[in-house]
Amino acid sequence: MSGRKGVFSDAQWPENPEVLHLAQRSDACRVLGPGLRAVLWVQGCPFRCPGCVAPEMQPFAGGQEVKVSQLAEQICQLAAIEGITFSGGEPMAQAAALAHLVDLIRSARDLSVMCYTGYTLEQLQAQGTPTQKALLERIDILVDGPFIASRQTNLRWRGSDNQKVHFLTPRYRHLAEQVNERGYWLEFEQNPDGTIRWMGIPPPGFRQAFERAMARQGVKLLQPETSVGTAPTSRRKTPIGLPPRKGGPLPEHFYHRKSRIRNTSKGMVFLSFE
Repeated sequence: MSGRKGVFSDAQWPENPEVLHLAQRSDACRVLGPGLRAVLWVQGCPFRCPGCVAPEMQPFAGGQEVKVSQLAEQICQLAAIEGITFSGGEPMAQAAALAHLVDLIRSARDLSVMCYTGYTLEQLQAQGTPTQKALLERIDILVDGPFIASRQTNLRWRGSDNQKVHFLTPRYRHLAEQVNERGYWLEFEQNPDGTIRWMGIPPPGFRQAFERAMARQGVKLLQPETSVGTAPTSRRKTPIGLPPRKGGPLPEHFYHRKSRIRNTSKGMVFLSFE
């Protein structure tokens, strides 16, 4: 049930445990799973959910082809993280590579694994391919189900209220009550290459507001990735951003609901959109 057959049939990447087709990566994120995590957004999704926040990640084309062994080594060097989250795109469309990645990482470090998927847990258990079931066995938290725009929600870690959070191992079951919390957890960072990006599951209309706000300031928006938007930084002081700071509290009116602020090598940057 990889998407090669049935209603979600689509051309897909050849199954290769040594290579991952990656759309985007973050080495430090606190809004897509418990604790500080690395996040991988894979390229390619067979679901084509209407209203998807990043339809540019749906085609099985583009992205970056990376060697799983090199990626595992890089992730293991991220001393501060407690786990890794797979998003996309559809992670189960590259289950062999991700399962192999988890094995390589866990041979060196006991990192937790969280995964988003458009399939349901029941579908994967009953109809999943051997590699999809292998990946499932390595996951601590699974967020399952397709995004349904008419059921968009602000429940933690979910885009629509049909999606469920499954604690597949005891590792995070103590967080079971937290998944019923409501709010929008978004994170913004300024990267060493001079780009600003946001991470998380946004409220309705956020991406469009982000693009309009950048356009009003004459800032060209780069192609956003799933759950991640990137844009060149603007040196002008604007109502949608702050220049890098050395620290200290920001004015409350700059806060998006339950947003987080990240320190990077270029300082602290926070953006707020209505």
